[in-house]
Amino acid sequence: MKRKTKIVLGVTVATSLCLTIGGVSGFITQAAIPVWYAGLEKPFFTPPNWLFGPVWTTLYILMGIAAGWIWSKGSHHRWVKTALFHFAAQLIVNALWSIVFFGLKSPIIALLVIALLIFLIVRTIHWFLIVERTAAYLLYPYLAWVCYASLLNLGIVYFN
Repeated sequence: MKRKTKIVLGVTVATSLCLTIGGVSGFITQAAIPVWYAGLEKPFFTPPNWLFGPVWTTLYILMGIAAGWIWSKGSHHRWVKTALFHFAAQLIVNALWSIVFFGLKSPIIALLVIALLIFLIVRTIHWFLIVERTAAYLLYPYLAWVCYASLLNLGIVYFN
């Protein structure tokens, strides 16, 4: 397979996967927003609800591009496998956070999950840097947003 074709295929598959995970997370989230989430006391720096969808969509696209780029480097390579393993782990924990926070309505446990998520994102960035620096840089906005989300999560735990 030509290198360019492999990159396009990898980016397409990875982006589709990330957006699918995001869609499932969004579906879980939507049911809790108008009732449970709306009734929570939130920190002053909480963004409007309409902002979350576009931000997460952008982040999932960046994540997919990054993961596809890494995969295109050769899935037989040990470092690529390690990088993609960490990517998959953080993607699963990302979805788990929505399930715990919005599905189970448990901000305290979600705070533990998001701490694990931050750790896994940092590890993913570490391995992506080894394989392809530009792909790793695409994950920095995601890390920044999840750190911000963890502060929101902490604020909700504090106020409620």
